[in-house]
Amino acid sequence: MSTQSDNQPVPAENRASGWVIFVFFLIGLIASLISGWIAFPNLLYSTQQQPIDFNHKAHVAQMDCSSCHFFRDDGSFAGSPTLDECKSCHMYPMSNDPDEQKFIEEYVKKDKEVPWLIYAEQPPCVFFSHAAHVKGADMECRTCHGDIGQSTSLREYQENRLTGYSRDIWGYSMLRLGEAKHGGRHKMNDCAECHLKETGSKGDCFQCHK
Repeated sequence: MSTQSDNQPVPAENRASGWVIFVFFLIGLIASLISGWIAFPNLLYSTQQQPIDFNHKAHVAQMDCSSCHFFRDDGSFAGSPTLDECKSCHMYPMSNDPDEQKFIEEYVKKDKEVPWLIYAEQPPCVFFSHAAHVKGADMECRTCHGDIGQSTSLREYQENRLTGYSRDIWGYSMLRLGEAKHGGRHKMNDCAECHLKETGSKGDCFQCHK
């Protein structure tokens, strides 16, 4: 009884169907990458604007960063300035800037704190010492926060719909593209990477997690 040789050429229709399967696989792979890296992240985050805009460049030209973002006497970091600190200069309008007018009318006159949206706010279980990095390690703020001092307007705030935290924690791109304008990411892996390069050690877990 005769049998078909293993070396016999594959029929043309079988080769064609193989290419069709490969093309559909490639289309599915590309669609998955686009939806996973572009579409899904954009749907995952909601966009909000800060209560009022703020011109860092105009302020830095007249004062130092530590005038607003300072260390308290106990060494803790004050973070964003309070209303009382802003009122020392802005009790009355200093320009025709509509955002300054809004600040005075809606916050100063009503003695109401500005509900700033914090780009780098971490979960409650995370502890970060600004003093250890700024004073102890002599790091510049721009290392983590980008060149915010030269900005003339506050960028939009993006909040994760699932966790409620800022997009700055996870970063704006999985490929780390375009991160410079936003500053560095604020994930644990990014902190560990810097510590490994500088100190050769990640440190103890409870240095950062309380």
